[in-house]
Amino acid sequence: MLKIAVLVSGGGTNLQALIDAIENGTVTNAQIVSVISNNKNAYALERAEKHGIFHQCISPKDFEMREQFHDALLQALETAEADLIVLAGYLVVIPEKMIKKYRNRIINIHPSLIPSFCGTGFYGLKVHEGALKRGVKLTGATCHFVDEGTDTGPIILQKAVEVKEDDTPETLQRRVMEEAEWVILPRAVHLIANGQVSVENGFVKISQ
Repeated sequence: MLKIAVLVSGGGTNLQALIDAIENGTVTNAQIVSVISNNKNAYALERAEKHGIFHQCISPKDFEMREQFHDALLQALETAEADLIVLAGYLVVIPEKMIKKYRNRIINIHPSLIPSFCGTGFYGLKVHEGALKRGVKLTGATCHFVDEGTDTGPIILQKAVEVKEDDTPETLQRRVMEEAEWVILPRAVHLIANGQVSVENGFVKISQ
């Protein structure tokens, strides 16, 4: 059974999609053992509580030094015995020592088709604002492993979403979540939990 820790900062819609997929059997051989937020007011923590999932707030604001925050976060993941870490709208930079410790065991969901509209500065609505300003016809979401770069890790899954002429950043954001993020994040977790994902020479291989 794959033990999952989900790191969140806000509403937790991707967390909810993963919870639902596990509960309805779309995702098998996996369980969420911990939800950690850097924001004590994140609604994601309430979602975890409603489903009986252990949850806590570990905020950099509660520590004098960033290193102390990093150590506390790592300790929480070790205590949870997490096999896989899911970044689901987590707006905190992951420390390098955590990436090294959990190499190819940290995944992120990004609201664009990487490498478009990703990297420093592209998060949340800013991703969709960028897509609309560029006039692209297709956008989507990407689930990828996390490495030392920003949105540069090996890509696991992607799903395209049509951009409509009357879209606003808000309507596009919602459709990307519904049609792409909430689909490929649970799918990626299912594939990993069932031993179907490997990384070779920096690229993801998916076995059937």
